[in-house]
Amino acid sequence: MTKPLAREPQRRNSRSNRARILATARRELGRNPDVTLEELARASGVVRRTLFGHFPGRPALLEALADEASEALRGALAAAEESAEPEESAERAFARYMFSTWPVGDRYRLLLALARRDLGMERVAEVLAPARAVVAALLERGQRDGVFHAYLPPAVLSAGLEAMTVALLEEVNAGALEDDGTRTTVAALIAAGVPQARARLVVDEVAAQTAAHPEPGDD
Repeated sequence: MTKPLAREPQRRNSRSNRARILATARRELGRNPDVTLEELARASGVVRRTLFGHFPGRPALLEALADEASEALRGALAAAEESAEPEESAERAFARYMFSTWPVGDRYRLLLALARRDLGMERVAEVLAPARAVVAALLERGQRDGVFHAYLPPAVLSAGLEAMTVALLEEVNAGALEDDGTRTTVAALIAAGVPQARARLVVDEVAAQTAAHPEPGDD
C-alpha cells in the first residue's frame, strides 16, 4: 500500500526535471539554435540520460516546446478575451491582445526562429494560427471602424506587425531594448495607423487596467 506514496516524490522530481529542461531549452535555443542536447543537459543541471529519458532526440524536444507554446498562446488569448470590456474598440482590444501575449513572446519568437530548419513552417503555422486569426479579425474590424489604416489587407498587415513584434522581442532578448510590452504595443498601434498620442493613451489605459486586475498566476 505504500508503494504509490513512495513513487510520488519520483514523479514530482521527474516533472521538475522536465520543466527545467524545457525552460533551459527555450533560453539556450533562443541564444544559439545549434545548441546540442548534451549542452542542454549540462545547462539544465541534469545528466544526459535524464534528458534523453524525457526527450529521446532533438525532434521530440522541439515538438514539446511547440506544444508548450501552443498551450501558452491559447491561455493568453483566453485571458485577453475574458478581460475584454463590452463593445470594446478595436484599438483597445488589440492593445489588450498584445499585453496578454507579451509574457509568452519568447516562445513565439523561438518558434519562428526554429520554423524553417527544425519544426517546419506548417507545424509552426498550425501553432500560431489561433493568434494570427485573432489579430487579423481585430485589424479588419479596426479598418472598418476607421481606427486602423486600410492601405494593406488585414492578413498582410497582421504579418507585418508580427514581424515587427518579433524583431523587437529579439532586441529585448539581446539587451538593446527594455520593454514590458508597452513600447511594442504603442509601436504596433502606430504601425496600424493610430496616431502616436492616441496610441500612447490607449496603451496607458489598458496597461493600468491590466495592472489593477492581473491574471491568476501573475507575480
